[in-house]
Amino acid sequence: MTDFTGATTDLPARDPAPPGHLPLTGERTVPGIAEENYWFRRHEIVYLDLLARCAGRVVVDAGFGEGYGAALLADAADRVIGLDYDQQAAEHAGRRYPAITPVRSNLAALPLADDSVDVVVNFQVIEHLWDQLQFIKECHRVLRPGGELLISTPNRITFSPGRETPLNPFHTRELSASELTELLSDGGFGIKTMTGVHHGGRLKELDARYGGSLIDEQLRYALAGTPWPEALSADVAGVTADDFVLSEADIDASLDLVAIAVKG
Repeated sequence: MTDFTGATTDLPARDPAPPGHLPLTGERTVPGIAEENYWFRRHEIVYLDLLARCAGRVVVDAGFGEGYGAALLADAADRVIGLDYDQQAAEHAGRRYPAITPVRSNLAALPLADDSVDVVVNFQVIEHLWDQLQFIKECHRVLRPGGELLISTPNRITFSPGRETPLNPFHTRELSASELTELLSDGGFGIKTMTGVHHGGRLKELDARYGGSLIDEQLRYALAGTPWPEALSADVAGVTADDFVLSEADIDASLDLVAIAVKG
């Protein structure tokens, strides 16, 4: 297999056998697991909302994880190149999602030529990176003039409230809306829009049902390692992407930040 620049990668040939799930470690979300469905749908809504911006374009999904999002993008894009540092993820995506080109890559040094792609997608990944500014600069380098960086990340203010150190052990640095804006600006981008992911009406009803927070109720059982009540399992399994909304209002109260940044 070759990457976008023609260099040989170390990925094996694709296995036609149906693959199993990637292990659920907490580092990435995985589709098809009932207890993970809330987080999967919360990620999925951003891919769906920004899908039209990738139509007919050469798109890079930087840090594609399990690969489901890159596969969604492939339905609209001219070509999708998936980059991920994890060898197991790259092999899995290559088997399960033949419409994408998976490449194992360090996101601090993208294996792409200057001014070579139209869109870089980076959803729920930058909070995992040690050198965030270097990654942003690499995105700026590989995008064509006028190209877009589409980025989402947990809102530090609501995800790890009152903390400088992230609660998630896989996160190196979480960002507020102002911090994400500054980071993108320092990397040479102009900000076109900054929105936030919020609970829609049905999820607000579930929040009320579970004492104010469906998220906290899930975490309570997950951290205790005890079986979930049937009602909670059913409510979480029934969450869809449509249960979330993206809005510019109340950005600091949002769950996740979503930015569209443009290379001038």
